[in-house]
Amino acid sequence: MNETSKNIRLIAIYARVSTSHQEDEGTIQNQIDSLNEHAKTNGYTIVKEYRDDGWSGDTLVRPALDELRNDAKGKLWEGVLIYDPDRLSRRYSYQELVMDELREAGVEVLFVTISAPKNSEDKILQGVRGLFAEYERTKISERFRLGKLRKVKEGHVLTTEAPYGYRYIPNKRTGTHDKIHGYYGIDENEARVVRMIFGWVADEKYTMRSVVRKLQELGIKPRKSKRGVWSTSTLSTMLKHKVYIGQSHWGSTYAVVPKNPTSTQKYRKQKKSSRKIRPEEEWYMIPVPAIIDEALFNRVRAQLETNFAMCERNKKNEYLLAGKIHCSCGRRRGGEGPQKGKHLYYRCNDRVCSFPLPPTCHEKGINARIADKLVWKKVAELMSSPELMRKQIERWVNSRKMATHSSADNLAVLEKEVAKLKAQEDRYSKAYGAGVFNVEQLKEYVTPLREQLAELEVRMVKSREESREQVADFLPESASIERFAQVARDKLQNLSFAIRRAIITNVVEKIVATPQLLTVHGYIPIKSHVEFFTNDRNRRVAKCGEVHAFQRADKKVGAGGKLSFLYDRSVGGDCPCAG
Repeated sequence: MNETSKNIRLIAIYARVSTSHQEDEGTIQNQIDSLNEHAKTNGYTIVKEYRDDGWSGDTLVRPALDELRNDAKGKLWEGVLIYDPDRLSRRYSYQELVMDELREAGVEVLFVTISAPKNSEDKILQGVRGLFAEYERTKISERFRLGKLRKVKEGHVLTTEAPYGYRYIPNKRTGTHDKIHGYYGIDENEARVVRMIFGWVADEKYTMRSVVRKLQELGIKPRKSKRGVWSTSTLSTMLKHKVYIGQSHWGSTYAVVPKNPTSTQKYRKQKKSSRKIRPEEEWYMIPVPAIIDEALFNRVRAQLETNFAMCERNKKNEYLLAGKIHCSCGRRRGGEGPQKGKHLYYRCNDRVCSFPLPPTCHEKGINARIADKLVWKKVAELMSSPELMRKQIERWVNSRKMATHSSADNLAVLEKEVAKLKAQEDRYSKAYGAGVFNVEQLKEYVTPLREQLAELEVRMVKSREESREQVADFLPESASIERFAQVARDKLQNLSFAIRRAIITNVVEKIVATPQLLTVHGYIPIKSHVEFFTNDRNRRVAKCGEVHAFQRADKKVGAGGKLSFLYDRSVGGDCPCAG
């Protein structure tokens, strides 16, 4: 131990394993035992224990590690003991980031496998060791991938669980050198159900829900289901899977980071929790025993396409609130148009999710036309409200005043900087006059200074212009706001369904609906810039050299709302005094 670690008494310990398999094997407990033994040998007192079970070292967003980093700022202990640097992270850059953060908080970082660095050479050696750990992680990952690929090419089936109708027979040795790879074997009881399902769809023209209802009547349950009933998604996957005609595959998908994750929780054990499908020609095909023939499989695929084309639910109706409206039970409400769209309702999707079992939610449907009309009326009122416009104008004026004060403060700083540069330029001139250096050296010293001075002077001019702006000159009068609000109301009432739908999608976050009440959650986004425009510009002949302010409808200006001051050329031609 070095002198720093000798003075440490109160410590925390941190342990991490990457996978749930390591967690089940008790690997993390082995780390904890080693940490406890090391602490006892060196006379440390363990204040708190931090564990990240089943968390990858490829990310720093881990619950126990975040808690440890927050507690370090509170001075709860003097040091933290970790079994090995790669338990902190597999990436060297991450290791250094966390260790620097802990040291800045006054916390010593200790390891069981290596001693704390005593000098610069030890720190370099520790860095090299971290780089080798990161290299080894990449090497292990590539070795696993190549090993799986070799097994697949040899006909080995890699899977966690066989599809319905099959049983996975793991690999085994028959002799000293003879080895039988894992393969699929047909489960006759489940295979009989598979043939029945394919036959119902191909020959009796069953829909998915008809198949679910038939299986429920016969008391045939899926292999795994909490409700004990088949789902249409499970059946759809089964009817499209080529494994049933003897063509299993591997490598059809790859892991990616989800662009729009359904879960918004902070901690995720897997960053790449979504999967993307590769082109079918890139899949690795593995021959397996067939349960049905290819002709039956093709007839089923054709019937599924026919069912989709003929489905009544695919006849589109206009639902303004689709995807945004929810039931009081928490599920979404979906649009339904009985009597071929004569009546439109938003009904709770619980009846679809619970099928073929009875629904658990008994909330009644909501008339879609009435709900759409009420919500759009309220949204249109908010978007064309003169009162809200005045409040937004006041907010914008206050922000402009703050920007003006900031410009004035910035101007004072620039003036000081210019004064310093000019004083430095004077010193160089005096030194040249005294013969300290020649004219070439003077140019070398003075040229960069003059470039900086020119840049600062441009910034000063711009800052003065901003500070002289009068915000009140740009503000519309109350009558103008009222006229604009009326125009907005007229426009909003005559919009097409597609534009209304786009507005609702951007404005409304969620609607909780019952037959008695509609609760709308959302906000109206406001652009970060101001647009000045005019509808009716009076044309007149400008006097020679006279400057007038005008507002361009196609010109978007920044938060400052600056106007363009140009010569009035409404009568055509250039100003005779130009130039």
